Amino acid sequence: MQNAVPQPAENTSLERFEEIGRANEFLYQALELGQYMLQCGGEVSRVEDSIRRICLSFGAERADVFTITSSIVVTIYAQRFGAVTQTRRVTGMQYDLHRLELLNTLSRRVCAEHLTAPEMARALEAIRATPQYSFPIQVLTYALISSSFALFFGGSAMDAVASGIIGVGLKFLDRFIRAADANAFLSALLCSLLGGLLAGLAVTVGLGDSVDMISIGNIMLLIPGIAMTNSLRDMFSGNTISGMMRFIEALLQAMVIAFGFALAGALF
Repeated sequence: MQNAVPQPAENTSLERFEEIGRANEFLYQALELGQYMLQCGGEVSRVEDSIRRICLSFGAERADVFTITSSIVVTIYAQRFGAVTQTRRVTGMQYDLHRLELLNTLSRRVCAEHLTAPEMARALEAIRATPQYSFPIQVLTYALISSSFALFFGGSAMDAVASGIIGVGLKFLDRFIRAADANAFLSALLCSLLGGLLAGLAVTVGLGDSVDMISIGNIMLLIPGIAMTNSLRDMFSGNTISGMMRFIEALLQAMVIAFGFALAGALF
């Protein structure tokens, strides 16, 4: 019986090196998806579960994922490529529930169809290219939200009109601040301060009847409701650290908003 010829060690090392390269490329795209989910408003438990399932579908024997609001750390292991670790710093939050739904669908598709890293990259680019609401529609939405809440909390028709006009101004200010990539707390402070000042000015010139009712309509545009809800969901899911971090961040933002309106009230 003829003995089998052993494979050269160089070929074995080359194959392992190629497997490590493929694992790193796939893990990079998994982190891209997880980062985008987190930035679109996904809770930490959802992000961790999605990344873990994607990595296991790639062939990893073990996937350890640690996520907080500002960082994602993933280590995957399989015998063919060993242990591979990547870390991702997450900055900037822009809640987009439609894109979050598309990302959830993509994560399930990756697991079901075993997409390759280039296919994942193309799918993510398609989601990023998904058109959002146009700026005029966003302006109209801000006006409707402001005026509706002013009426809901007992304001007059004049208060609703004033609140809607101020809401339009806040949208323009928000767009300018986002273009300047300013701090979220600075953005909340400037918008609340401007909202309070314009509310006082509207009552002074006779456009509105109550500064409080006008301000309430504008406050509802700034309240971090989704962040607060996600923080509670994270804590109930066992992600205490992430939940507390997000809860404290939302609480601080609410305090900054209250301070901005209080400062504007003191000026009047």
